[in-house]
Amino acid sequence: MKIPRDISGNDLLKLLKRYGYEPTRQVGSHIRITTQQKGEHHITIPNHSPLKIGTLSAIISGVAMHLGQTREEILHQLFG
Repeated sequence: MKIPRDISGNDLLKLLKRYGYEPTRQVGSHIRITTQQKGEHHITIPNHSPLKIGTLSAIISGVAMHLGQTREEILHQLFG
C-alpha cells in the first residue's frame, strides 16, 4: 500500500490513538506521544501539514516494529 502524501501531524496523531498513543508533551511544533500497549513506546510527531514522506514512513515503521507487525499491516489498518 502506498503512503498518503497529504496527511498532517495532527491527523496522524488521531489515527495512532487506536494503538493507545496519547500526547504526553509538546515543545514547539513537535508532539511526543506515548503508548503503554505491549510496553512503553514514545514517538515524536512534527505538527506540520503535510508531513514529509520520509518522516511519515519512519513513524509508521517505528510503530510497526513496536507492535510486532509489518509496515504494510499498519498502513492497511491506518489508511486502508
